[in-house]
Amino acid sequence: MDTKHCAVDGWVDAIPVPGPRDTVTFDLVVRPADIDALDDDAPDTVITCTSGDPRITHELLNGIQPGDLLRATGTLVQPPAPGEHARLTVDALEVLDTALVPVLRETVLDRYGDYVVIFDGDTDAVPVFTAHGQWVGLADNPDAIATLIDIHERVNGGDA
Repeated sequence: MDTKHCAVDGWVDAIPVPGPRDTVTFDLVVRPADIDALDDDAPDTVITCTSGDPRITHELLNGIQPGDLLRATGTLVQPPAPGEHARLTVDALEVLDTALVPVLRETVLDRYGDYVVIFDGDTDAVPVFTAHGQWVGLADNPDAIATLIDIHERVNGGDA
């Protein structure tokens, strides 16, 4: 496999997801500097990123939201087959710009890996379930979701 140590600037595509063994996974959408030279229908480049560094994991699970512009530095592995995403193992992370904070005005369901959360614009509390419908608990606010999921996985052996 072809690997390269590099820095990649891109936008977070979705909320980072906790993974096995205290890791986190997220996708970066990367656009080339000469975007005007590309066709309008050219697909975005998506790089799947993972990190096991506790500081990076904490920041991704507690401080990053979709739309944030990040610089991720680490080891890039080219995709094994055409059409698959390149993979970056992140060892340094820098927030270049933050996305606007969304204002919820209705109920929204969202996925956190094997978990489903329900955001309600009328309250800060967030109900959390497994994707199979098992009750996990009520997070006091959106910032507490990752902690609640982490506790659930520790108590239940890591399986949702």
